[in-house]
Amino acid sequence: MKTLWQAFRILVWLTIVTGLAYPLAMTALSQWLFPKQANGSLLERDGRVVGSALLAQRFDDPRFFHPRPSACDYQTIPSGASNQGPTSLNLRDQITTRAAALLAEGAKAPIPPDLLTASGSGLDPHISPQAARFQMERVVKARKLSAAQKERLAELIARQTEPPQFGIFGEPRVNVLLLNLDLDRLSSLP
Repeated sequence: MKTLWQAFRILVWLTIVTGLAYPLAMTALSQWLFPKQANGSLLERDGRVVGSALLAQRFDDPRFFHPRPSACDYQTIPSGASNQGPTSLNLRDQITTRAAALLAEGAKAPIPPDLLTASGSGLDPHISPQAARFQMERVVKARKLSAAQKERLAELIARQTEPPQFGIFGEPRVNVLLLNLDLDRLSSLP
């Protein structure tokens, strides 16, 4: 009976420490040190939340830059990869279909790989600078941008390009939502 009572006390103590105290302390610390990130890095426009800088969202309108394809249709609950390898006929068919759709929009080959393949989570908010430049002509045509606006759009893509993290991890990347928000501002300029 003594052992059972000790086990029960340890269970209660560990539940309080690891189930309540630690999560509450980490939540308070993250809210204090990183409030924007702790609340989902939400982006607002005109006082309305338009998305998160951390998650991709669908942009089908040709007037906007499109993110990478998503195996989970940009939904957070079932997020994940397709688990299809390089020998998968289904993956090959998906890539062929995506390439045909991009070429039908008037794009010219070669198509950047990140516009043909989904990310591991299906929610990657970034594309490569090459993928952004690849889509530029479609956006310019759809928005009927002038030559001067097209130049500013190219500068905007360069400005929105983030370097590898800490200068060594990953590749240069462009956040699609941030780029599209800036694109709306650019389009309203003469």
